[in-house]
Amino acid sequence: MAKIKEKNLTFKNKKAYHDYEILETLEAGIALEGSEVKSIRDSRVNLKDSHIRIIKNEVYVLNMHITHLSTAHSTFRPDERRSRKLLLHRREIDKLHAKVTKDGVTLIPTRLYFNSKNMVKIQVAVARGKKLHDKREDLKQKTLKKEALQALKNSF
Repeated sequence: MAKIKEKNLTFKNKKAYHDYEILETLEAGIALEGSEVKSIRDSRVNLKDSHIRIIKNEVYVLNMHITHLSTAHSTFRPDERRSRKLLLHRREIDKLHAKVTKDGVTLIPTRLYFNSKNMVKIQVAVARGKKLHDKREDLKQKTLKKEALQALKNSF
């Protein structure tokens, strides 16, 4: 009997960790339409160029790409890059709005995943943009750490 391999249904925005310094994270629900949940289960999601905006006291994730399924009905296919509403409490939205009004702070999605109740959640991060020299310093630290681990591994 063949074993079914469990898919890792966590999608990370790796570019966000490179371009931004993460200050705080928050979990939010996301309003999806039609076959978008099936598309996410089929790993047809891209968070790379997405960002989050607060529009009329509601939080939206913009430019997140969820490709439609070929098996979905052809007359109802939601736009792949449409703005999707995030489900947050009013005080959470007010708290995020207060932080975003500060200089150099923005909201970005860092992770999309299924929680223990099998609901799609998105991790929202309050982040500050990195300068070029900060990015270089992080890469330098990362390579030094990697080389140290490799040296320890080879010594045994």
